[in-house]
Amino acid sequence: MIFPCEKAVWYYLPQIRADLAKDLVKTGMTQSRAAKLLGVTPAAVSQYLHKKRGGQNIKSRDYRHEIKNAVEKLCAGAVESELHGIVCRCCQILKKDDVEVSGACNDK
Repeated sequence: MIFPCEKAVWYYLPQIRADLAKDLVKTGMTQSRAAKLLGVTPAAVSQYLHKKRGGQNIKSRDYRHEIKNAVEKLCAGAVESELHGIVCRCCQILKKDDVEVSGACNDK
C-alpha cells in the first residue's frame, strides 16, 4: 500500500523538481544555480533535463500555470518559504489529477 504522501515523495516531488529545473534552465539560468535554488545537486538537474528523473509529461493546464508562476518567482528571488508553498500547490494539483491517490496530505 502506498500512502498519499509517500506517493508525493516518490513521484510528485521528482516531477515538480524536474519541471522547475527545465523551465529555470530555459530562462538562461545555469544548471548549478537552478540546483542551488531547488536544493538538489547539479547532477540531479542534469538528470531532470535528460529525463532520467521526473520524466512524466504533465499536461494539466493548472499544473503548468503553477510551474510557470513558480519559475517567475524563483527568478525574482523567492525565499525558501515561498518555494515550500509552490511545491505544495503543485503537489495538490498532481494529486487531484491522479485518480489512483485517495486521501489528503496533512500539511496545510
